[in-house]
Amino acid sequence: MTTPEQHNKYLGWAHLAHGGLFLLMILAIMGMMTAMFLSFPGPPDRGGAFAMGFMWVFMLGFYGLMLLPSFIAGYALLKRKKWAKIAAIIGGVTSAMSFPIGTAVCVYTFWFLFSEPGKTLYDQPKAALPPMSARWYANTAQPEQEKQYAPPSTPPDWR
Repeated sequence: MTTPEQHNKYLGWAHLAHGGLFLLMILAIMGMMTAMFLSFPGPPDRGGAFAMGFMWVFMLGFYGLMLLPSFIAGYALLKRKKWAKIAAIIGGVTSAMSFPIGTAVCVYTFWFLFSEPGKTLYDQPKAALPPMSARWYANTAQPEQEKQYAPPSTPPDWR
C-alpha cells in the first residue's frame, strides 16, 4: 500500500516530468520551424528574421507561462511546502490542456489532493490560541443583564 508521502513524491516528480517533456517538445517544434525558415530558397530578408524572432519570444513566453506552474508545483510538493496544495492545483489545471500526459497529471493531482491521504498530508488544522487560564476568569466582570427596549412615551416632534 502506498503512503501519502509516497503519493506526494510521485506527484511532485510527475509535475516535473510533465514540465520537462513539454519544454523539450516546444523546443523541438521551435527548432523545426527555424530549420524550415532557414531552408527557404532565396535571399533572406529582414522581415522574415524579425517574424521568426517574434515567434520565438511569443511561443517561449506563452508556453513558459503554461509550464511554470508545473515546475513550481513539482518543487513545492517535493519540498513539502505549506503552499504546495495550491500550487499543485494550479499546476494541474494548466497541465490538463496538454493531452495525454498533462491530463493524466491533472487527474492524479486532483485525485490525490482531494482524497483522504492528501487531506491528511496538507489540510492541517490552523494554530489556535491556548485556552484562558483560571486567573483570567477572576478578573473579568460579570456580564450585565440584557436591557429590554422601551419605546418613548410620546413621539419626537420633527417640525
